[in-house]
Amino acid sequence: MPEGTGPPVSPTDGSKRALRESILAVRARLTAHDAEATATVLSERALELPELAEARSVAAYVSVGREPGTLPLLEALHAQGVRVLLPVLLPDNDLDWAAYEGTHRLERAGRGLLEPDGPRLGPDAVTEADVVLLPGLAVDGKGIRLGRGGGSYDRVLARIGASGARPALAVLLYDAELVGSVPAEPHDLPVAAAVTPSGIHRFEAPPPHHRG
Repeated sequence: MPEGTGPPVSPTDGSKRALRESILAVRARLTAHDAEATATVLSERALELPELAEARSVAAYVSVGREPGTLPLLEALHAQGVRVLLPVLLPDNDLDWAAYEGTHRLERAGRGLLEPDGPRLGPDAVTEADVVLLPGLAVDGKGIRLGRGGGSYDRVLARIGASGARPALAVLLYDAELVGSVPAEPHDLPVAAAVTPSGIHRFEAPPPHHRG
């Protein structure tokens, strides 16, 4: 494609990009101690989510950088006998899945990610989860989540919707990342809850299979 050409950028794209940049700038100012302390509290709050407490299988992810930390939560769920699925990034940005078997079974992959070293279960494995914990940068009062823009979880949510599965969708965030509005697009699926260090925040979000 010639330099300087490409698909037009919509106002929604621009607004999302600006919001992403603002939130990432705030996260970048967090210290490692801040992130570690938040991860412990976030795990405690997440385990108060009834859907998570009752789940037999949870799709989650390993946090990177200054994302709200997930390792204490992964360990807690694994210790309780919950089957925890973690994403494995594919070359086309889609996600495969593998079971979490402890921090000693995580290996470094591209882009600074940590991935399970066990058998790959296929992209459809996520449809078997009772709860899907989504990474994000923000969520608004309607449950619209702002992702990083890579499109990986758009595919995951589309796959879940097409399968007719009904997992509870939740996003893990810092408290300041509950915002007034996230620019929405037709394919966006709202989450039912956000978990932050201050507690659980509920939204009136229909499950994926109810949306056309």
